[in-house]
Amino acid sequence: MEFDWSKYFNAENLERLIIAVIIIVVGLILIHGVSYLVKRLLPKTLSKQRQMIISRAINYTGYLALAAVIIAELKIPVAPLFGTAGVIGLVVGVASQTSIGNIVSGFFLVSEKSFEIGDVIRVGDKSGVVYSIDLLSIKIKTFDNLLLRIPNQTIISTELTNVTKFPIRRLDFNVSVAYKEDLKKVKELLERVTKQNPLCLDEPEPLIVFKEFGSSSIDILLGVWFEKTNYLAVKNSIFLDIKSTFDAEGIEIPFPHVTVYTGEVTKPFPIIQKEEKA
Repeated sequence: MEFDWSKYFNAENLERLIIAVIIIVVGLILIHGVSYLVKRLLPKTLSKQRQMIISRAINYTGYLALAAVIIAELKIPVAPLFGTAGVIGLVVGVASQTSIGNIVSGFFLVSEKSFEIGDVIRVGDKSGVVYSIDLLSIKIKTFDNLLLRIPNQTIISTELTNVTKFPIRRLDFNVSVAYKEDLKKVKELLERVTKQNPLCLDEPEPLIVFKEFGSSSIDILLGVWFEKTNYLAVKNSIFLDIKSTFDAEGIEIPFPHVTVYTGEVTKPFPIIQKEEKA
């Protein structure tokens, strides 16, 4: 018995197929055009994360509408599709429980707003700038220009630090001076360093704490407040200012010393032998 291909390959179906292809091309152009236009019209004050959510909502809605139009144009029966989709969904759901968990965790991350695109975060021993927030994972651009992918479930269950959440932050410096130094003078010098640095904020005031008597030094904590965008500039400038100020004022920053004695041993060590008793 020969299969009747004429039911499928005929002029009417070919016409529908051509129209469907044209609809797909025009529909994709319209979807991406609208998404681009909306991005341009969104206010600049809107966060990158919300811009991404709006853009993806437009894209996904457009894709669903386009799929519905194509199904209607090709006159594909919908009922069998729903039945097949249900079976496939059940199989995929059982086989990809981890992916579903990541999708659910992604919704929690977006609603919680612990971080946004462009924030600097630290997860475990990894840190970098949030590059994108997707359904299954977030992507971080590390400071050495690597792309790091972390599953959403890992983010939800791991301690996360948002370094740039607030407009200002504090940077701590551990400073050590010799025991012979005048601590009042050292404190005055550190205050002068922070006041003369234009990147350090006057409010909140810098923090100076005498931490402890170390094994070879007195350890001091210096904390300075600054705008989050000036991190590297503050870190480098304060280091240079402390070193140059201490050198100019004769303040010693101690460091471990190792003394090595060299030379020949003129007398051998005596060898003591035990006498055995009979």
